[in-house]
Amino acid sequence: MAHPSLTLFFQSTPVYLSEMAPAKIRGALNIGFQMAITIGILIANLINYGTSQMAKNGWRVSLGLAAVPAVIMVIGSFVLPDTPNSMLERGKYEQAREMLQKIRGADNVDEEFQDLCDACEAAKKVDNPWKNIFQQAKYRPALVFCSAIPFFQQITGINVIMFYAPVLFKTLGFADDASLISAVITGAVNVVSTLVSIYAVDRYGRRILFLEGGIQMIVSQIVVGTLIGMKFGTTGSGTLTPATADWILAFICLYVAGFAWSWGPLGWLVPSEICPLEIRPAGQAINVSVNMFFTFLIGQFFLTMLCHMKFGLFYFFGGMVAVMTVFIYFLLPETKGVPIEEMGRVWKQHPFWKRYMPDDAVIGGGEENYVKEV
Repeated sequence: MAHPSLTLFFQSTPVYLSEMAPAKIRGALNIGFQMAITIGILIANLINYGTSQMAKNGWRVSLGLAAVPAVIMVIGSFVLPDTPNSMLERGKYEQAREMLQKIRGADNVDEEFQDLCDACEAAKKVDNPWKNIFQQAKYRPALVFCSAIPFFQQITGINVIMFYAPVLFKTLGFADDASLISAVITGAVNVVSTLVSIYAVDRYGRRILFLEGGIQMIVSQIVVGTLIGMKFGTTGSGTLTPATADWILAFICLYVAGFAWSWGPLGWLVPSEICPLEIRPAGQAINVSVNMFFTFLIGQFFLTMLCHMKFGLFYFFGGMVAVMTVFIYFLLPETKGVPIEEMGRVWKQHPFWKRYMPDDAVIGGGEENYVKEV
């Protein structure tokens, strides 16, 4: 299970980035969070490979180097400014306006500032955000996506690859050093593919990345499962030829790429931008809690599942990816370019979610501004 400080990091960072970023580049800036995570994973894999060559104390060096990013985060936290939203919630109206002008690089922020003030006033009328997010119908879309997206993000099987890559590759017949190098390769693919998401998310939208990434992961998992099944069957006996091993690695990299430009970064971006201010902390807390809980479950039971299901494990995860891709197709509206405090209008226009939206759900700069933004 994640350390409490790490959980707090996942809780606060996506919301902070979504509140600070302009609507038209909110996706790219928010995915910078995922980019930092993927770079960290790659560096960790490189360190693990390097320290594995040490005659002794390699694991101590590997573990001790984890303090470096922690120190950087602590120092950075002292110079990080508050968001305009948080200033308004504490009654600092002038400071909030000045901060909004600073981060937007413009003096005329009256319209956006008024939207923030309206959202803040609405938030003050909510006494219990946890009670409201579970009981009020207008928050039903936010509750569903803050619960379903992190669940689906983990059930893709990505942590099977990222947590257990050396074990998995060694099980498939790779040598010890080869399994560590393969983990480095998948980590590098993860970093490069996240750059694709940064480029595309505000140009083409969230839905297209979700759907394309889902299809890519399904195909990759079916191919990997089939290749492993053909070589090992249900008995687990057999060996991989170099050519088959290369194909398995290639399709695992294709799977990692699909995740890295879809469910990886968007799993943090979308929940952080869809919740109105009055339930935003509760919504993000649900997102992080569900994510960490299923990270824990997958980590605990993966080896047992691999022993019992063998190559069928990849079919299992592929089936789950198919389910969540259909879920996104029918239920997730496009949120590209929509100001974070005007997200209510997106649900009101959706053919399914509009039944939960009251008439006053549309707030902010008006329908005309929404159309212009999109």
